[in-house]
Amino acid sequence: MATARKPQPPPAHDVRLRPPADRDEASVRVWRFVREPFRAATWRQVAYALLALPVGVACVLLSPVGAPTGRWQRALVHRFLARPEGGLTEGGLTEGGSTDILPDTGVPEGAEPPGPLKGFVHALLAAPLNLLVLAVTGYGWSIVPMNLGWPLRAGSDYANAWGGPTFAGAWAFHALVGGVGFLLLMPWLGRVMAAVQLRLAAALLS
Repeated sequence: MATARKPQPPPAHDVRLRPPADRDEASVRVWRFVREPFRAATWRQVAYALLALPVGVACVLLSPVGAPTGRWQRALVHRFLARPEGGLTEGGLTEGGSTDILPDTGVPEGAEPPGPLKGFVHALLAAPLNLLVLAVTGYGWSIVPMNLGWPLRAGSDYANAWGGPTFAGAWAFHALVGGVGFLLLMPWLGRVMAAVQLRLAAALLS
């Protein structure tokens, strides 16, 4: 005669192996912050920051002769800043609900390209912003190798140097604060500046 099998209790989960949700979220945020200098998107932003001003100056000069300066500038934005999916919506969100600070320009690739007049207006109005972005980008990123390689430019007197009076202390201070610190800071500052540049391009080159 078969005996009834007793129901087995559900397996107990070892909660010690599962970190709290807030700890997971904090780890993800730290990882996103630390990985930013090593992403391709970061260096596309840097490339746009360096190219936007000289390309804009060239467009100001070439627009009166009918050159397709609007198409050139919009192509530059799409190449270095725009995301392949989503569109620009009010509030800085993309159509897919993403909160990425660099949404698409909202100008489809197949749309009629802006003419020389729009190219001239955008190049002229964006020049002050592009100059500021170029200066901040160039100076901010140059600080990183300058401080990581601080011994190459340091003199023989470390007493008055930041982190001194010892050589090791001065180098550690410059490397951590000026080198690693700006390495982590510049990508996020670049995201903010690129978002402003992208919004201006979306308004004037659509």
